[in-house]
Amino acid sequence: MNQSSSIIFVLLLYKAVLIGFGIWASRRTHDTADYLLGGRKLGPWVAAISASASSSSAWTLLGVSGAAYLYGLSAIWLLPATLSGFLINWILIAPRLASHSRKINALTLTDVLATDDELQSSMSLRWISSLVILFCFVFYIASQFDAAGQSFQSVFGLEKQTSILFGAGIILLYTLLGGFWAVSLTDTFQGIMMALASFILPLVAFLSVGPVALWEMLSSQSALLSPSGAGGILALGYILGTLGIGIGYPGQPHVVNRFMAIEESNTSESGASGSSASGTSNSLNIQKARKIAIGWACIIYPGMIVLGWSGRLLLDIPAHEQILIEMSTALFPPIVSGIILAAVLSAIMSTADSQLLVASSSVSHDLRKGDKEWSVFQTRIAVVVICALSVAMALFVDKSIYSRVLFAFSAMGSAFGPLLIGRLQGGVRSGYAIAAVLAGFLLTLFFYYLPFQSEGSPLERLVPFVASFGIVQLGRRRM
Repeated sequence: MNQSSSIIFVLLLYKAVLIGFGIWASRRTHDTADYLLGGRKLGPWVAAISASASSSSAWTLLGVSGAAYLYGLSAIWLLPATLSGFLINWILIAPRLASHSRKINALTLTDVLATDDELQSSMSLRWISSLVILFCFVFYIASQFDAAGQSFQSVFGLEKQTSILFGAGIILLYTLLGGFWAVSLTDTFQGIMMALASFILPLVAFLSVGPVALWEMLSSQSALLSPSGAGGILALGYILGTLGIGIGYPGQPHVVNRFMAIEESNTSESGASGSSASGTSNSLNIQKARKIAIGWACIIYPGMIVLGWSGRLLLDIPAHEQILIEMSTALFPPIVSGIILAAVLSAIMSTADSQLLVASSSVSHDLRKGDKEWSVFQTRIAVVVICALSVAMALFVDKSIYSRVLFAFSAMGSAFGPLLIGRLQGGVRSGYAIAAVLAGFLLTLFFYYLPFQSEGSPLERLVPFVASFGIVQLGRRRM
């Protein structure tokens, strides 16, 4: 069996497993709460790994490994940047959001953002939040389709446009199968595959290079502080900008909805991990999920950084974001490299399917009038339209996976994160809430399109968040 046929066999088997999950999960979907939030019945393993896989897209496997290959030693700052996001979400956000979302009967992040402590919902804020989600997810999903296209192009030699259309078709077909249950279960399976690939491939690459050679390569570099080796204010800006990735995690609707869906436990632990400052007790399920999620992150991100560093010594390739694919082909037999490619598609699908579901819920649920909901058929039409827009973005906007994902990630993080924190603290006046979302989003957009900006800019990732957070806190003090 040659390489292409081995990979095709693995991918067909992989797809069959996903379809099986979708069929099983569809039997548990009976109403809107089931379709959008799984009836709030996720166990700790499913909640933890599906949330982690959703937050760790193709940017993690292809973008982080590619950044480590390209930037070398300075890519180490990606590790505290990403791990801090997991810690913020699972320690500060998850226990409070799980309780608060039940209190106000919220099914989406927009429900939480638009609803005040008196259970009054702002339709203006719903529209603004939904438009921000749709705009950002077109960028975000486009990067997943672009990653799928690059992967198929690299392995099968297809044209990029054909590869993107093929990859998007697979993702769309799977996403249309079911709702939240199907997405969460398949994301859990995909997250496990990502973890296995992120452990095995970097380990083999590290052993192939040898610890001495890798240490000599890293110790010979002066670019610890920034990719260009610059010091002073430029290095500080790069470090702060990279670390700013972490504060974007609370504002990701396709991730925090898992916190809202985790099954409530009657048992809680006491002590440092028992009660939060706000008086919310951490359920046993959330504490278990927290350990699983952080452990998962400690496998994925260090693994991808080590892989990129090892790749600098083993291969010389022009497309740095393809280092994972090239390394799997060079180090493993066809059947194993097929599994690695399936892991890449796992990263793509685990994010794209969740984002398509959230984007469609922005139209079918968040913008509803009264109690009128869209039908399942109409919701699927919304998924198809959003998918088509994302494909167009992937085909006609020439940006790397790294920068396109981080733009959308930062925009939603700055628009939604500060307001979510404010809601969990105890309320924000409506006018300030709207101003905070607009400030976070528009400032990110402004800094992103400045011609002198570079990846890792603190202006794009820190200034919008700080401005939005300041408006939220100002709104809370004047209540």
